[in-house]
Amino acid sequence: MKRPLEILVLSDIHLGTYGCQSKALLKYLKSIDPETIILNGDIVDIWQFNKRYFPKSHMKIVKYFLNLIQEGKTIYYLTGNHDEMLRRFNGFELKNFRILNKKVINLNGHKAWFFHGDVFDVSMKYSKWIAKLGGFGYDILIVINSILNFLLIKMGYQKYSLSKKIKNGVKGAIKFINKFEETIVEIASERGYKYVVCGHIHQPNIKTIISKGNEVIYLNSGDWIENLTALEYNNGEWALYHHEQNDSGGVEKEIAEKNYKEIYAELMDEFQINET
Repeated sequence: MKRPLEILVLSDIHLGTYGCQSKALLKYLKSIDPETIILNGDIVDIWQFNKRYFPKSHMKIVKYFLNLIQEGKTIYYLTGNHDEMLRRFNGFELKNFRILNKKVINLNGHKAWFFHGDVFDVSMKYSKWIAKLGGFGYDILIVINSILNFLLIKMGYQKYSLSKKIKNGVKGAIKFINKFEETIVEIASERGYKYVVCGHIHQPNIKTIISKGNEVIYLNSGDWIENLTALEYNNGEWALYHHEQNDSGGVEKEIAEKNYKEIYAELMDEFQINET
């Protein structure tokens, strides 16, 4: 029996990258029955899109969303920075599917503002090439972490997140996240929004913040690379869903099935690294 939901929010899936946990996501999608789905940016990673790496498990996600559209589900695709090429199609509509840069929905008499969030990222606005370089480095880190976790599980140990360890240990990253949240909430307060829902920073969260005398509920849907989270709205309440990772599924299995030398060669070619 599928769980009914009024609204499902997903972001930062990054289809087309090694880090995408597509198998876990598909399992989750098959367990729920949402009326409205908001894909809040960075669904397909066009920045790092590589035709040599778009496995069947990633294509199954695309097909599943297409099937939901055929079933009559309302789907809003809100563009992010990694799929910014789609921003030129802002306003595109086909039946119950729409591509937008932002969306405002009324929830129980209150306005909810949905958007990806990269427009408030200074590194994105002024140094996009640095942000892209960081994205490439992050993808390499995820590959290394995936191989490490595969070996750890084989030896009977628990998984370990290198990127989470780095983020949690860097004061600058924490400061950036706090500033990101404060800026978004302040603008939401000025515009009279009760809820502000975004992604981008891969930090799942639901919290109430008082800004300029107004109570604003800040929500972030996280990602499907490490946190495996989604936002669910039902019966007037928001909840943060965390997908359980009890096995070595997802990217670990996928990489294990692939020749490591082939992955290494692809990465060397992708980043134009000369071994000599």
